[in-house]
Parts: sequence; structure tokens; C-alpha cells
Amino acid sequence: MTSNIRTDLALENREHISESGHDLTGVDVTTEIDDDLGITVTWVSITDETGASAMGKPVGNYVTIESIAMKENDTEAHEEIIKILARKLGKLHNLQPGAVILIVGLGNRHVTPDALGPQVCEKILVTRHIGEENMPQDLQGRVRAVSALAPGVMGITGIETAEIVKGVADKVKPDMIIAVDALAARRTSRINATIQMSDAGINPGAGLGNKRAAINKATMGVPVIAVGVPTAYIMQNAIYMHFLL
Repeated sequence: MTSNIRTDLALENREHISESGHDLTGVDVTTEIDDDLGITVTWVSITDETGASAMGKPVGNYVTIESIAMKENDTEAHEEIIKILARKLGKLHNLQPGAVILIVGLGNRHVTPDALGPQVCEKILVTRHIGEENMPQDLQGRVRAVSALAPGVMGITGIETAEIVKGVADKVKPDMIIAVDALAARRTSRINATIQMSDAGINPGAGLGNKRAAINKATMGVPVIAVGVPTAYIMQNAIYMHFLL
């Protein structure tokens, strides 16, 4: 059975299929819960084409970190979530020392619920232009060569986003691309309280039913990790946008 619900979260596709009572093969799920900090981490692995067809998502790993503390001014919880995110990112792809990273902030900076990617790019410490020899001494050997790109959306640029990213990647030659985007979810409780990471790349706008070229290893030529936060939810075919705090 192919899931026909609109959501960017693999976890929600898995939940929908389970609630429908259908058998599902080719998908493995593990869950870790930290009751003290209220953090749940779910790892959904789509292992073959049977699972991919049923889930409506490519073969790959999808890690979901959930915590209501993301919405709150809870420094301790935020620090723990950052550490968990870093550890899981390392498990999705083991980068070698000296690897070059390209951060791509997807979305429309002029539409608040879709501005997550460009806003992330503004806060990235970009270092590729500095060079190791020009780094402050206390940072030498501690940071990678990182560049950031906010390519905008096709409605503004007239260019497919994947084409822009591919053109830059061919010049920059990163060892990995991290694509950050706002996502769509089916449950309001997950809005601004969930982070999903995946080594399967991303199809911008897929959760809202838009058809855009994929940004993944096959199209970019290097591994792509997709990172996203739900800022919109879909209920009875209507799309509701939540504003980022």
C-alpha cells in the first residue's frame, strides 16, 4: 500500500500505515525516549523498494527528534537536543577530517513559515573563504571548511532550485551537502517541536504536494543530508502555516 497522505515526516507515514492496519515490510523502526528531558528520538530505516513504495519515500534513514522543549526557553534541553542532533548526524554520515561542507538553506525568505532555510544560512559560521592558515589560533584544527547558500525559490528566480545547488556544488566541490528546509506535518503537536534528518536527500515542497527536482546524492554527486523542522500542518486537504518564533 502506498501512503497518500501529505507529510514530510517519515515517522508520520509509518504511523498512518500502522493505524490503517496494513502490513509493512522493508521498514525498521527504533525509538529512544529521555523522560527526564522529554525528548524522543525515532529512527526509521527504509531498507528496500517494497518499503519505499509503501512509505512513499526513498530508501534511506530518517531520524526524528521530538521535544516540546524546542518551543520553550529551556537552555538545558536545547543543549541536549543539539548534542543528540550532532550524534545522529554523525551516524547518518561519517565525515573525514578536512571534509568540505555546503549548507543549503531552502525556502522563501519573504514568507515567514518558509524562511527556515535562509535564516539558518544567516547564522552559519562560514569558513571556506578564510583558510586554515588565517584561522584564529584557538580555532585552527577545530572547524571545517563550510560555505552556505540560500538559492531562493523558483517562483522568484525562475530557476529550479536543484539546478542552482548543482551548479554551485560543481564549483565548490563539497564532500557533503546539508540541505535545510521547512517541512509539513500531520500533527499540530509536531509544529516547531520536531527535527527530521535524512540521508535520502530532499524533494523541496513535496509535503505540500509540489513537484520539484530532488536534491540527493544521485543528482548532486555527493552525499546529501536533509534537515528540517515542520512549520506547516495539513488537515483535511487544507494547509495551515505556523509562524516561526
